[in-house]
Amino acid sequence: LGSVIAYFTSAKFLLYLGHALSTWGDRMWHFAVSVFLVELYGNSLLLTAVYGLVVAGSVLLLGALIGDWVDKNSRLKVAQTSLVVQNSSVILCGVILMIIFLFKTQLLTLYHGWLLTLCYILVITIANIANLASTATAITIQRDWIVVVAGEDRSKLADMNATIRRIDQLTNILAPMAVGQIMTFGSPMIGCGFISGWNLMSMCVEYLLLWKVYQKTPTLAHKSAKVEASELKQLNVKKESDMKPAEGVQLIIEKDVNGFDPQQEKEVGCAARIAEPFITFRDGWVAYYNQPVFLAGMGLAFLYMTVLGFDCITTGYAYTQGLSGSVLSLLMGASAVTGIMGTVAFTWLRRKCGLIRTGLISGVAQFACLILCAISVFMPGSPMDLTVSPFADISARLFENEPLPTIASPEPEMFFATGMPNLLNGSLTPANGDPEMSPESVPLVSVSLLFAGVIAARVGLWSFDLTVTQLLQENVIESERGIINGVQNSMNYLLDLLHFIMVILAPNPEAFGLLVLISVSFVAMGHIMYFRFAQKSLGKQLFVCHTPDPKAAPDSSPPGNTSTV
Repeated sequence: LGSVIAYFTSAKFLLYLGHALSTWGDRMWHFAVSVFLVELYGNSLLLTAVYGLVVAGSVLLLGALIGDWVDKNSRLKVAQTSLVVQNSSVILCGVILMIIFLFKTQLLTLYHGWLLTLCYILVITIANIANLASTATAITIQRDWIVVVAGEDRSKLADMNATIRRIDQLTNILAPMAVGQIMTFGSPMIGCGFISGWNLMSMCVEYLLLWKVYQKTPTLAHKSAKVEASELKQLNVKKESDMKPAEGVQLIIEKDVNGFDPQQEKEVGCAARIAEPFITFRDGWVAYYNQPVFLAGMGLAFLYMTVLGFDCITTGYAYTQGLSGSVLSLLMGASAVTGIMGTVAFTWLRRKCGLIRTGLISGVAQFACLILCAISVFMPGSPMDLTVSPFADISARLFENEPLPTIASPEPEMFFATGMPNLLNGSLTPANGDPEMSPESVPLVSVSLLFAGVIAARVGLWSFDLTVTQLLQENVIESERGIINGVQNSMNYLLDLLHFIMVILAPNPEAFGLLVLISVSFVAMGHIMYFRFAQKSLGKQLFVCHTPDPKAAPDSSPPGNTSTV
């Protein structure tokens, strides 16, 4: 009994509990905001598309700056500030959305509808701030706090990373279902109120949990200072010294020594403050490129350039091929199960073969499963027809002034946004609201192989994701964890954004097979990059699998007990 009580009051469990609350609120909000925006804009995807692009673009541009802010401030201050900003933004968004739902008719008549447009802009802006704060929270808790709590025990770090991912997998499925039921049997306005109330309660509990974890882990109070002389700032010293602006600064400083000129000093100070974000952005990307795990991080980012996941694109395509909403919901549940299996496989493989080799095995497993997806393109039932121009559908809709199809939506939850209420009850109403419209009966061989590959590949995918996550945790110095992981987030968003652009350019089902083949190619390129990283790291020991000493480094090679993979 004492050991059970000790576990439930440990810093590790409190960290899990806080992450579960935070992730549950995040998943509810990300799912619901897409539904709200579609509902408000007359079942059009325009607002959701704008929101998706703003979110992706913001993290892409500001990821390094957010990470730099995480590095420069104390751990408790960063965690508490990002927590309060994130939850307060969601609460404010919920209140504004409730006002819009209540007074939409009146707002449409005021100032020719410009007041309503201003409300839409305000909602998207505040929701974007919430997402940026969520990014800061993820960096500081999942990339820094967890490393400190685990201490020097890398096996404990691996177990904690795996548990965090299992929490993510469960909340990805359960949170949207919960809020979806509330919105189905209540109303969108009730959904707004529930999410706002949840975030208010969750913020208070999470704040307390963070304080408890901080108290139970004294090492969290000690953080390597990020000073001007740090390695990150020294990366481009030579380059900066050769630039004319630097020479100008030196001339002004010399003039200040001989004759004080406060006006010029003020101008230099202003210029330096304006230039600082751009310098930080550049230094962050250069520091990322110079990391020993750069190729591993790039390999993970390339996995985001794919349509082979349970987002609006693949599920929307499946619907055109005759799969019902109830079948799709079951497939999503199966994907969550295989994702959790991937976290279990990661911890087992790491103990048996070491961390770097775990990434290799996971990559091979994922790619082998995705071969099924490539084969599905050529099987009976596949609509792929390369004689049909991929731009035919988009050009026709542009000339007819029709909205782009749901399959091209840049927001993963949009498939569920357009058919959410009935999906949760086991059926799916098409986006146009006509329940009689259903795709013609087609052989299910192709789509069955496609989803078999996607679901099976998630074992390797999540094991590989955990491998790269831990490589970043172990190999990036403490004073640079924030900015390096911020740039990693930016890379992930960049490739994710590119994959949505790819679908927007070729949205018709006949071109989906081509998108599948491109996706498999990008996954292969990502794993080739990781193989190159592993080859550099392990050399001739690459294909020799050891059972590591638990107290040794992940890929140490003790004598004996050696087998060849």
